[in-house]
Amino acid sequence: MLTLPNVLTLSRIFAVPILVALLWRPGWFDYAITFVLYCLVGITDYFDGYLARAKGTVSRLGVFLDPIADKIMVAAVIVMLVSTRNSSGEPIIHSFHIIPALVILLREIIVSGLREFLAGLQISVPVSQLAKWKTTFQLVALGALILAGAVPQWPWVHMVGLVSLWAAAVLTLVTGWDYLRVGIKHMD
Repeated sequence: MLTLPNVLTLSRIFAVPILVALLWRPGWFDYAITFVLYCLVGITDYFDGYLARAKGTVSRLGVFLDPIADKIMVAAVIVMLVSTRNSSGEPIIHSFHIIPALVILLREIIVSGLREFLAGLQISVPVSQLAKWKTTFQLVALGALILAGAVPQWPWVHMVGLVSLWAAAVLTLVTGWDYLRVGIKHMD
C-alpha cells in the first residue's frame, strides 16, 4: 500500500546510497550537500509517522519499514563518518568517540533481533518517549558531524556533534536495557 507516509519512508531508504556516495568524497561542498539531504531525510522521519497517524493510514508496511529506514540511515552515516577523512585528514568520528558510535550500532542490531523474537511470540514493544529522544539526539549528532565537514572553520559544530553522539549513546544504553528487560521476561 503506497500511501504518502510509506513513500516518505521509502524515500529515506533510497536516499541512503546518495548520502554514502556524497560522504565518500569529503570536500566541504559534498558535506554541505550531504547535510541538506540529511536534513530533508530527517524531516521525512517525522512527517511519515505524523501523516500516517493524522490521516488514519498507519499500515503494516509503514510500521515494518520505518524503523528499518532509520537504522539503515544511521548505520550508513556512522560508518561513513568513521571511515572518511575531513579536510585536516582525520575521520569525523575518531579516537574514543568511536565508542558511542559502536554502542549505537550494536544496540540497533540487538533491539532489531529482540523485536523480531518478540514478534514471533506476538508481543509488541511500543517505542518509548525516551527512545524518541534517543533518535532525536542521534539525528542531531550525525547532522552536526556532517555539517562540521562543511564548516571546519567552526570547530564548535563538530563538538556539538560529538557531545550529542555521547548523549545518544547514553540514551541508547538506557532504552536498550528497557527493551531487553521486557524481552527477557518472555525467554525460556
